[in-house]
Amino acid sequence: MTTHISEIRRLPWTAVTAGIVAMTVSYAGPLAIILAAADAAGLTAAQSSSWVWAVSIGAGLTCLGLSWWSRAPIITAFSTPGAAILVTALPQHGYAEAVGAFVVAGVAATALTATGVFTRLLARIPEGVVSAMLAGILFSFGTGIFTSVRSAPLLAGGMLLGYLLARRFLPTYAVVCALAVGLVVAGATGGLDVAVPGAGLALPHLTVPEFSVGALVGIGVPMLVATLAGQYAPGMAVLRADGYTPDERVVCGTTGAVSVLLAPFGSHAVNPAAITAAICTGPDAHPDPARRWVAGVSCGVGYLVVGCFGSTLVALFTGLPDALVATLAGVALLGALSGSLVRTVAAERGREAAVVTFLATASGVTIAGVGSPFWGLLAGLLTYFLAEARRADGDPAALAGTPGPASEPAPGTAAETTGAAR
Repeated sequence: MTTHISEIRRLPWTAVTAGIVAMTVSYAGPLAIILAAADAAGLTAAQSSSWVWAVSIGAGLTCLGLSWWSRAPIITAFSTPGAAILVTALPQHGYAEAVGAFVVAGVAATALTATGVFTRLLARIPEGVVSAMLAGILFSFGTGIFTSVRSAPLLAGGMLLGYLLARRFLPTYAVVCALAVGLVVAGATGGLDVAVPGAGLALPHLTVPEFSVGALVGIGVPMLVATLAGQYAPGMAVLRADGYTPDERVVCGTTGAVSVLLAPFGSHAVNPAAITAAICTGPDAHPDPARRWVAGVSCGVGYLVVGCFGSTLVALFTGLPDALVATLAGVALLGALSGSLVRTVAAERGREAAVVTFLATASGVTIAGVGSPFWGLLAGLLTYFLAEARRADGDPAALAGTPGPASEPAPGTAAETTGAAR
């Protein structure tokens, strides 16, 4: 008995909490997008519940398994850009055809990542451009703090103040303190709506895939591009930024294979997380990088619990005030945002391309059903390679003030930069 108590005390509880916060943030926004897509497409309650079950189980198994295997906080999630595409694309196709597109996109993602093709392509992208894409994704979460302060000054303002005070006196628990303040204020003001109609296990619902050219072009291709550019690339960038270098082929290939297996039950895409991963990979999760992998296990267990008790626990998540969720996500990602901004402008060569990437990604523009991370990356790469072409032609303006390659890191390691910012 004493041994068990001692083992419990030795658990890195800040890492456990970081995983739970990451899981909470993962559901708070993307879950609403999934439910909106399901409603727009007229899916049955069984199909909608199975969709939540499939993405939760997929994210839970990969998050837990990969973190345990690599001893790194590998956070996975269901594709937010993919879900956003489905809000408008899913009603235009039958659900079975959409499932067929999920299968094809998953197979393609697995092939590109497990063979290392995607990694080799990613290695040719300047570090500043990838960091700028991540910063652009995180930007709206930072501004969300202050839009929440405007709409719910007591709730969001109290959380922000609690976070700042905790950063001064209890920096490791700053995000936890912000969450605690938010729950207390929301409870005191009647802002919590956690009424649960009834408990019950979520049941998987099998849909036999159908394949059509329209669904493959309208759903499969945009989802593949958006998931690879908007999730895989920044997801692996977050891990590298904090000093973790797991085999990308294993990580990305595993999530792709799980996506394929669970697609007939509604899983549109499971992938390495970018936004929520940043909550678990830095010093706030645990001062010792070697112990942060527990955050990945904690997050994975949370996914599995929500997946099994979807109808009950989803109601609890959706019952949190919007301002509480937005502020929690914002303060949890301030460090990651600042670190990404530092790396965006660190190298002079390619800086203009990185800034273009950041602006395009932060704009939130969606074109042809593909979100801004892809277009930001595309705009940045186009800017970079045009500048390289000018440099090759000997343009003095392009050659001036470019001391090193675009991928040259800033002084200090990426992990040190991020850690200082956080």
